Amino acid sequence: MFHKIYLTNILTFKNMKKLIAGIALFGTFALASAQTITFDKTTFDYGTIKPNADGTRFFTVTNSGDKPLILSNVKPSCGCTTPEFSQDPIMPGKSAKIKVGYNTAIAGPFNKMIEVFSNDPANNRSVIYIKGNVDANAPEKVLTPAEQKEAAKAEKKLQN
Repeated sequence: MFHKIYLTNILTFKNMKKLIAGIALFGTFALASAQTITFDKTTFDYGTIKPNADGTRFFTVTNSGDKPLILSNVKPSCGCTTPEFSQDPIMPGKSAKIKVGYNTAIAGPFNKMIEVFSNDPANNRSVIYIKGNVDANAPEKVLTPAEQKEAAKAEKKLQN
């Protein structure tokens, strides 16, 4: 009788090991085949800018996974920062823009956090930052034609 119980426990233990190994393998596969959020940069430095200068900047979000990525919310740390984003799925290998506006009428240095929530199972909350300094003595910055074209293209893409 003792041998029968011992043998049953060994068989159960072996089955349990197989079950755990199977779950671990499936979990690894599930994580490997998912949507994955990546950013072109996590901090955008405005530098020193004049009061009431254009406070709009863009972050590029890329889905480096193999399932559609959905941004569910983009939440600024204060009312002086206004993000805009699309909730349309970002297909694998594709990118989208998060438009961030800062109220440049507020003089002085700033460092603001923006939370990005998505359906990325490993990183459903990401944090990006904007920083800079609004100073009346800042030099005038004129956008180059390439910068103007990129800003217009990003604005158009966001409106579509």
